[in-house]
Amino acid sequence: MPQSQPRTGLEEVFFENRDRLVRFLVARGAGDGAEDLAQEIWLKITTGQTGPIASPLSYLYRVADSLMIDRFRSQRQATKRDRDWSDVNSGTTPGVSDAPSPERQIAASDFIRLVAELLARLEPPRVAQVFRRHRIDGVPQRQVAEEFGVSLSTVENDLRTAYRALAELKERHDEA
Repeated sequence: MPQSQPRTGLEEVFFENRDRLVRFLVARGAGDGAEDLAQEIWLKITTGQTGPIASPLSYLYRVADSLMIDRFRSQRQATKRDRDWSDVNSGTTPGVSDAPSPERQIAASDFIRLVAELLARLEPPRVAQVFRRHRIDGVPQRQVAEEFGVSLSTVENDLRTAYRALAELKERHDEA
């Protein structure tokens, strides 16, 4: 196994103060991204060419601060870009209705009828009841299991059965 090169003084200072740098980044608003930023600092100091640094810890804090500023600017630009895109693309076109066409409404009603018929045919009938309780009513799986007096794995199996049947229905419907 090849031997790695010895660490530079700046790299040693980084490793000795890594936890402090992460806490600094968290305090500056990095949150869960603090570890990623610490990795970016490491990449900067190991891949960049730096000369002798009089105060390596201060240098590392400046690098961390610069990365935070870059991240803040990037996030602000992304938010502005998303907002601008939404403003341009979400407005209604004058004279054009946002409501679905009558054809789409009829097709949706037909598909809803097919789904209801499919659920009614599922065996055992509990499968459809579990599906409705969890997916339509939003009840957590564990609570559904308690209500039906079955295990959590039974609820999961019932949901898989319903999902599989619905996926097959959708596939057949899309082909038609």
